[in-house]
Amino acid sequence: MNKRAAVLGGHTGLLGIPLVKSLRSACFEVRALGRADFDVLDPKALGEFLDDYKPNWVFNTVAYTAVDKAEDHPDEAAKLNKTLPGMLARLCAMRGAGLVHYSTDFVFDGTKATPYTEEDGVNPTGVYGRSKLDGEREIMASGLDRWLILRTAWLFGSAKSNFVHKIIGLAQSREELSVVHDQLGSPTYTPDLADYSLALLKAKATGLFHVVNGGRASWCELAAEALTAAGLKCRIRPITTAEYPLKATRPPYSVLDTGKFTKATGVSPRPWLQALRDYVYRDLGAGGED
Repeated sequence: MNKRAAVLGGHTGLLGIPLVKSLRSACFEVRALGRADFDVLDPKALGEFLDDYKPNWVFNTVAYTAVDKAEDHPDEAAKLNKTLPGMLARLCAMRGAGLVHYSTDFVFDGTKATPYTEEDGVNPTGVYGRSKLDGEREIMASGLDRWLILRTAWLFGSAKSNFVHKIIGLAQSREELSVVHDQLGSPTYTPDLADYSLALLKAKATGLFHVVNGGRASWCELAAEALTAAGLKCRIRPITTAEYPLKATRPPYSVLDTGKFTKATGVSPRPWLQALRDYVYRDLGAGGED
């Protein structure tokens, strides 16, 4: 396996930073790229970079993730979530490079009551989910031989602000926080996601995979466990989605099944609660009472 990789979004991204770290720990030569390096939407600039660096794998962690804002700016969301992955796939196909791209649980409508598999029908309910699904389809239609599309969800990690970080910050100055309890999903620690991505490369897997930490949670449960781990006394008050209206519709149930990933790699993703505690204790430097 060629040990040269390029990571778009590797300088400052919530996933990009731990991905670069995991790749380097696995003895990859890595080039991290961002918008400061060049316009990632410029095919000429990207093509010249690929010709010069000659990576065996390109990892795309760049995305338009402002779910509510996307409802008012669908063209902006499409540029990063549809156009970019399709362009990358075609550029990689021309040069014999592989592509690893990250997608989302928002491709599903959330009407199922059991974890979603890769074979389940997709039906995104908002602009963000539709743009990410369009990106998946662009890659699949590109003619690229070596590709991985990894659907993931509810990311938290140390490189950038995220739901867990925000909850812990708010709880330090408040006695109570209201958090939605009727949306269920798969919390995912970005260093674990990075390691699991490499496990798929090592297994020489290709195709579509769901990659998240084990188990499921509501936003309310995730918040409560984060505060417990941090040793904070702030109360969490469960509320419904209707009590916290947002512009974009969220899937009420978007737990992802990782059975295909485990079959391909032999790796069983660790529980999200264990990963959460690592994040709170190690990355945030917080700790609960014994």
